[in-house]
Amino acid sequence: MAEPLLSIRDLKVEFSTRHGRVTALSGIDLDLMPGETLGIVGESGCGKSITALATMGLIPDPPGRIAGGRIFFDGEDITLADAQRLRSLRGADISMIFQEPMTSLNPVFTAGDQIAEAIVLHQSAGKAEADRMAIELLRTVGIPEPERRAQSYPHELSGGMRQRVMIAIAISCRPRILIADEPTTALDVTVQAQIFDLMRDIQQQSGVAIMLITHDMGAIAEMADRVAVMYAGRIVEKGSADAILDNPLHPYTRGLIGCIPVLGKEANREARMPPLAEIPGIVPPLHLLGRGCAFADRCPLAFDRCRAESPTLEGDAHKVACFAAEMEAA
Repeated sequence: MAEPLLSIRDLKVEFSTRHGRVTALSGIDLDLMPGETLGIVGESGCGKSITALATMGLIPDPPGRIAGGRIFFDGEDITLADAQRLRSLRGADISMIFQEPMTSLNPVFTAGDQIAEAIVLHQSAGKAEADRMAIELLRTVGIPEPERRAQSYPHELSGGMRQRVMIAIAISCRPRILIADEPTTALDVTVQAQIFDLMRDIQQQSGVAIMLITHDMGAIAEMADRVAVMYAGRIVEKGSADAILDNPLHPYTRGLIGCIPVLGKEANREARMPPLAEIPGIVPPLHLLGRGCAFADRCPLAFDRCRAESPTLEGDAHKVACFAAEMEAA
């Protein structure tokens, strides 16, 4: 059996705030296998992006810090790595596609220059060679007239093109892990489909492992091999994408799946859900989390134990942290 390319063990991240020190991630355990897509799903504020930033060594310190746990890349504990080692890993071995390219791309440099910069930094290529490679990368990610678009500034490109430039930068050094943080935010559905098709093509050609961070269960259904569902800084359910989509065990996961629009009355009858559902309430502020399950106040199945104790992940291949799910299984 293949060893995980990335292993996160009992990760805890804390931030200093005006309310005191709060825990943003608590006890996160994840594995990313070579060549697979791991989906991390949940609402805004659940800790998905913090997980990605911790993996990249980009937690701002202060106010944040990794307070416990380990992150292993190819067997190396990168939580012990110094700043120079982390810089060498970022881009070359682990790359990230950020969710808003307009704020991630530098507005005063052309698209080609920003791709070439990553190539020069990590591949020790000369400027002319890096420029040539940048044009080829723009062609690879499906941007028409790549020679002309390489001379364009970010504001001269459409949202879909800017996201393709971000992907070109991320894959410019042939990373082994690609972290995609909400890669289709603010893009229309047609462009979203094109971006996902592009990511699949890149994965098939290079074998890169992808960590896909999203709030969209539809994207999970389309892209992910395995899934971790996060809520309030914890993983509440994880398993194969098929198992979680076909048989969600946690009420929160069921709520996320219920929010997917289903076209047609027959489709809705088959899915046994209303045309459009919602999860009442919001993710609680981290400084207000107390004892018990963080989802209890929003959960239709919550009972006294849920408000007094915090459930832990239980199960084999399909794990869930929910007392109600345990009772259903029993």
